[in-house]
Amino acid sequence: MTCTDGTVERSRSGARSWVESVGRVLRQPRLRRVLPAMLVSALGDGMSMVAVAWLAVQIAPPGQAGVWTGLAVAAYALPATIGAAALARLVRGFRGVRLVAVDATLRAVALGVIAVLAVAGLLDPVVYVILLAVSSLLHAWGSAGAYTLIAESLPEEGDRVNGYAVLSTFTQAAVVVGPALAGGLAALVGPGWVIGTDAVSFAVLAVSCWAASPRPAAAPVRPAPAAATGSWRIIAGQPRLLGLLAVTGIFFFLYGPVEVALPVHVAQELHGSAGLLGLYWAVFGVGATLGGLGAGLLRHRSLWLVVVSIVIGWGAALLPLGVTDLVGPGLAGLAVGGLIYGPFTAICTALFQRASPPSALSRVLATRTALTIPCTALGTLLGGPLVTAVGGRHTLLLSALLTIALGASVGAVLALHRAWAGWRRRLTGFASTPMTSSAEPSGDRGHDLARAAP
Repeated sequence: MTCTDGTVERSRSGARSWVESVGRVLRQPRLRRVLPAMLVSALGDGMSMVAVAWLAVQIAPPGQAGVWTGLAVAAYALPATIGAAALARLVRGFRGVRLVAVDATLRAVALGVIAVLAVAGLLDPVVYVILLAVSSLLHAWGSAGAYTLIAESLPEEGDRVNGYAVLSTFTQAAVVVGPALAGGLAALVGPGWVIGTDAVSFAVLAVSCWAASPRPAAAPVRPAPAAATGSWRIIAGQPRLLGLLAVTGIFFFLYGPVEVALPVHVAQELHGSAGLLGLYWAVFGVGATLGGLGAGLLRHRSLWLVVVSIVIGWGAALLPLGVTDLVGPGLAGLAVGGLIYGPFTAICTALFQRASPPSALSRVLATRTALTIPCTALGTLLGGPLVTAVGGRHTLLLSALLTIALGASVGAVLALHRAWAGWRRRLTGFASTPMTSSAEPSGDRGHDLARAAP
């Protein structure tokens, strides 16, 4: 009973600590001004999850829906890698809030043009893909800026982890409302108006961040000498980060075809509406929101155990979509998949933040985003012809099976590495144990053997 009471008390204490930490995040003055605008923008971006793909399906030439949907979804992400490299000299000295501001401004303008052309009936698929690509040029820096703003504003590491979790939860919570709202609006007035709403949400974020951005005279920003080593060198010097980056890249690549297969599956195989597609993403968002809220509770767990569990769990959650056309099992699978995936971004960001010098944090996070975004985009590009060849449902099944295989392979490699490390420690320990004659027993031999034991 005493042990049980102690466990309950520790759980209550941990919950109180978590609530207090989240409270400090929400009370920080600059975050209190910017976070509501980030929530509005996340809501708009959640709506674009349906609108971007659905508009591509509508304007694509006959028989080419899969290809143009893949191109559109990829164009909304892939150019971020080009922007991360080509525009580095222009923006790398900016503080986090200004990085968010310039990204939000570009997105608001480019998406606004798309909305005007779509509503006027003048949008061509090629022009659509080009404008989506322009809108995403600064996305790696904008994403890095949001997390850098958290790191700049919160001195305690525990608060930072919860700050990252709050930011990720905003994004996931917006996926609850955004796709469902987008599905309804697209059915009533068309996806062009939905993208216009997304443009307005980014305009709100841009105005908020420009207002919160410190004046150059009051807060000059100069590249720190410590940052001269370069973000890639920082990542390359951390084998753990390199491994995490590699697994994340493959994980995102295998997810990419889902963003093409699901809308085509709903539209052409289930003969459903934009509302049904929005419902699929909404239930995913419900699960992801709950999972994201729990990210702070996982920060003391083994990182690789969490990563492997998320990868395998997400693959398993996709199986109902791949093996049946029934809507109910697919909705349940995406809800569970969201719950499993929810903590992934916050935990990975916390690890990168912990291993990076403060002066180089925004560049390290931008580099990570620039390296992982292409993986999703390349998977999306592959998804276009794959969906055309085998269909949406079979593409979802293939993604699920390969993702499970990835998680199982990483888990097996980690288990073998751990077993090898343990065997090597034992071998080294026994090799270093002093040898004594049986005729001359050593009083220290028992101590040496105990020290050599695992």
